Amino acid sequence: MSVAPKRVWITRAEPGAARTAARLRDMGFEPIVAPLLAIENLTPPVPDLAPFAALAFTSVNGVSAFAALTPGRDLPVFAVGDATAQAAHDAGFADVRSAAGDLHALARLIAGAVANADVLVPQAETPAGDFTAALAAAGARNVSIQSLTVYRAIETSAAAPALFDASLIHSPRAGHALAKRGHNALAHAVLACISPAAAAPLIGLGLTPVVAKSPDETSLLTILNAALGKRDPAV
Repeated sequence: MSVAPKRVWITRAEPGAARTAARLRDMGFEPIVAPLLAIENLTPPVPDLAPFAALAFTSVNGVSAFAALTPGRDLPVFAVGDATAQAAHDAGFADVRSAAGDLHALARLIAGAVANADVLVPQAETPAGDFTAALAAAGARNVSIQSLTVYRAIETSAAAPALFDASLIHSPRAGHALAKRGHNALAHAVLACISPAAAAPLIGLGLTPVVAKSPDETSLLTILNAALGKRDPAV
């Protein structure tokens, strides 16, 4: 007798949710796409790019929103992780380096490569962290950050699915939105979080989420796989 696949609730916004769903199907899970966040791209005026030494992207959404605002692709790019770096390559940027980590890893990468220069950071209306402080902690030498708000994440009214075995939490904003759904809807499920910051709102409810060893989706799916026992995630 066949066993029904485990059902995994994907809370992240589109278009990323669809990509995650495809990976989950390949692993033998049944994805439930019910995003708690929606991405709204903004249209701020783009400053003259000539004075900047580089661009720094902290998310795939930042890349896509910024790329839609300007044809400029000449500046070097520092990306927080491999998925963001790939998005920058796909958008037409040629010189792209990945920090393969989180905001602090990105700050360390920039601090080791840039000095006495300005860096433009196209990012969310509500950033995930303090980039200027991260650069200072990384020992950056006179690196000035100018942020450009290119998108916002808006909470949706999506309800928790009636039945699910696990939930994937890709960001701190998603963690906060999920925590609002309450303890009872979540207590029975594996809560797989991409970072400690994403897990913090759920820990605050007395829940025990599992946290990826590094802040990327492959690591996130690896801990999900360990908890639910399906095929290894493909990179």
